[in-house]
Amino acid sequence: MKKKKITERNSIHEIQKRIFSTQFLLILVLAIVLCGAGIIINVTFETQKRDRNLQNVSQTIATSPLLDDIETGTNSEYLIEYFDSLQNSLGDIDAISIVSADNVRLYHSNHSLIGIMYDGTIPIFKDNDFYAEDNNGPSGKQRRAYAAIYDESGNYVGFVITVMLQESIKKETLQTLLIFFIITVVAVLMEIILSAELSEDIKKRLHGYEPDVFSAMFQVRDNILESLAEGVVAIDKNKTVQFINTSAMKMLGCDDLSSENDIVGKPLQTLFDPAVFESTFSVGEKEFGVHESRFKNTNLLIDRIPIKKENEIIGAVGILHNREEYIKLMEDLAGTRYLVESMRANNHDFTNKLHVILGLLQMEMYDKASAYIENITIVQRETISKIMSAISDPTVAALLIGKSARASELNVQFVLEEGSVFSKSDCSVPTETLITIIGNLIDNAFDAMNEVNGDYDQPKELLLGIYTKQGSLLIMVNDTGVGIKQEDIEKVFMNGYSTKGEGRGIGLYQVKQIVENLGGEISIESQFGTGTTVSVSFGTIKES
Repeated sequence: MKKKKITERNSIHEIQKRIFSTQFLLILVLAIVLCGAGIIINVTFETQKRDRNLQNVSQTIATSPLLDDIETGTNSEYLIEYFDSLQNSLGDIDAISIVSADNVRLYHSNHSLIGIMYDGTIPIFKDNDFYAEDNNGPSGKQRRAYAAIYDESGNYVGFVITVMLQESIKKETLQTLLIFFIITVVAVLMEIILSAELSEDIKKRLHGYEPDVFSAMFQVRDNILESLAEGVVAIDKNKTVQFINTSAMKMLGCDDLSSENDIVGKPLQTLFDPAVFESTFSVGEKEFGVHESRFKNTNLLIDRIPIKKENEIIGAVGILHNREEYIKLMEDLAGTRYLVESMRANNHDFTNKLHVILGLLQMEMYDKASAYIENITIVQRETISKIMSAISDPTVAALLIGKSARASELNVQFVLEEGSVFSKSDCSVPTETLITIIGNLIDNAFDAMNEVNGDYDQPKELLLGIYTKQGSLLIMVNDTGVGIKQEDIEKVFMNGYSTKGEGRGIGLYQVKQIVENLGGEISIESQFGTGTTVSVSFGTIKES
């Protein structure tokens, strides 16, 4: 057992490890690809945005009318302060430089360069009056945007340079990379948590088994269910068929459908009335051996079993049984039970007879002992032989043999009437029903004869007659008991009526109900102090 648990635990860890590692690898690769693509797209977008911003600023300054005052030196201090404040307000612009046509710096963010000759790259304006490029300047490597300046007559009078240092660009790029890295790490961690949860859920759903083992078990389950003689139908909470085996298809008469695949996934009403499972979903209790009239085949019994998950009904399973096979099994079991009772009664009677023989031997009456043994052997053999030859049904015969042994214990003479004959082929009354009728009538006769007091000289005798012919049955039980008063004859069929105390008086009531339900008749003739005769007759037998 311990080794099995260790194997199951290892299997669980193997599943979890495989799912986790696969998902982690997929997530990591996906995160790296998305992160790389995001960085490339973002850097490209930021570069284009930066160039547009530099170009827009330089072009705006180049078209400003304030440049006329710079060229003439008017309000130079005010204009310097203005351009300083403009540069400071633009957080992504590191420097602004205005250069005249003769390459003199009219303005520079670094005031020490104002009035000094511009010794950098001279811009060449061809198709556009502005453009951007990488270049070197007094502050190091930088990204520059150039915009041409024209006077009112359209003459070229200089250019504007807006600068963003490569150091600032690198800083922005590193910030972007850091943001993407943090996002990627957070995404990977979240995916790892989700992967762990998913693997745990899959592990639970597979009950700790490897997928290939689970698949093999599923195939074995299908083979087992298909080999059953009982029909199996499984449905979900929407009453959609999830499984049906071949036996169920045959029982339900689905001959027009080639396989269970034509039924699985279809509504239950394809097979029979969905109301068959109504109580299963509403009550949620197991029911066994229910005789459902809503099946086309009325000889079916069904076991209804709800399928629950965390106390919620998510489906149901119906197990179909052939009622005729159950009836046959019940008859066989009933016969066995009465044979056992017969053996028990015979054993008790046999013990008493052994005591008689032992007493005769101790008194040295050997001839009488020998004659006694021969006599009881003949009587026993004749009784059993007479019953077996008259009664063709072994279950009914076993009942009568057992009752005859019981009669011997009670000092009652049990007699099977001459001419009695019982053929199962002549009578369609179920054997278990006959057992109930005959058994109750004989037991009532025994009880009636046990009530005879010591002053009553009439011998205790029970006569049983059972006769059949095609479609008809007559059972007569005659006893020499105390009898029934005329005013009480009708009362004996009342539920609970008895002269023997509380808790009795059920047998004859049940017999009458059974007989009348089958279309038969039951009657009683009795003479108080002499005995009683009970007759049960069937003409045209109704099948149950």
